[in-house]
Amino acid sequence: MMLLDVRDLSVEFVTSEGAALRAVDGLSFSLGRGEALGIVGESGCGKTTAMLALLRLLPPAGRIAGGQVLFDGTDLLDLAPAELRRRRWGDLAIVFQGAMSALNPVRSVGDQIREAVAAHLPLSRPEAERRVGELLDMVGISASRAGQYPHQYSGGMRQRAMIAMALACGPQLLIADEPTTALDVMVQAQILDLLNHLREQLNLGLIIVTHDLGVVAETCQAVLVMYGGRLAEHGPSAEVFAAPRHPYTRSLLRAFPDLGRPGVAPEGIPGSPPRLSDLPPGCRFHPRCGLARERCLVEGPAARMVVPGHRVACHYPIDAPGPQALAADPALQERWGRPEGA
Repeated sequence: MMLLDVRDLSVEFVTSEGAALRAVDGLSFSLGRGEALGIVGESGCGKTTAMLALLRLLPPAGRIAGGQVLFDGTDLLDLAPAELRRRRWGDLAIVFQGAMSALNPVRSVGDQIREAVAAHLPLSRPEAERRVGELLDMVGISASRAGQYPHQYSGGMRQRAMIAMALACGPQLLIADEPTTALDVMVQAQILDLLNHLREQLNLGLIIVTHDLGVVAETCQAVLVMYGGRLAEHGPSAEVFAAPRHPYTRSLLRAFPDLGRPGVAPEGIPGSPPRLSDLPPGCRFHPRCGLARERCLVEGPAARMVVPGHRVACHYPIDAPGPQALAADPALQERWGRPEGA
């Protein structure tokens, strides 16, 4: 059984006029214990919204419009609020985007971590103190610094403290939303090494939400590319980066500097991601796609398996066989011509 199995998750935001804007549309993926998944895409593609929906932490205007979030076999979307609160931090936890600025400046770091411990674990004051020391040691901060205030910590240390707080109750799944934003390159590498070490040491399921493809390549075994609230491509990181099948994935990779190709300048992606209030018909990437055909303008593609473990939501995946080859080979029809689940 997978640790996390997200099935056809959809999220909407309701405007003041009552219109429902679909921010996440039919998202499905799974994650096993000890595995790391990177979720990438431009700003506004639904990455953070999807992760907040997993924990039912959407803002007031947001609502889950459909789907299942199976955590260790239990659908989190069916739980009563009290049971869900017990599951949060106890079973799955999140390090929020901008977490380095989330610490209360007038309370010591140790006191803030202790508050998270006390809210979920039946520990005495001395036991909670020991737990705080253990957590700080776990993320590479001396327990002697528990009494210091956030301004006495560097940016990297504040991020480590937030990771310690997320680990306070021993969750099985950790979601890190943009964990390296605003950190210098050396500190970014340290945070990524820490997350990878914790994943291996604690057998954590790890989801990293990021704009940085290098973070995913270094840390995650699998990558999920989102665009316009939908899955574009999902598969092993090494395979997706070496041979992207979706035009959007290829465009993202070409927009990222590649030290292995000196002299080749990054290429920007023309246009902008769609607004929720003005989503295009058909494939949501077609207004920016140089490979779009007439079908792409009117019919949204379903995700399908192009090779085992590698899904693409595109009518005409890169390197797909041509129509003549498909017509002549039933095996190719099975692989390329049938949408996933059909």
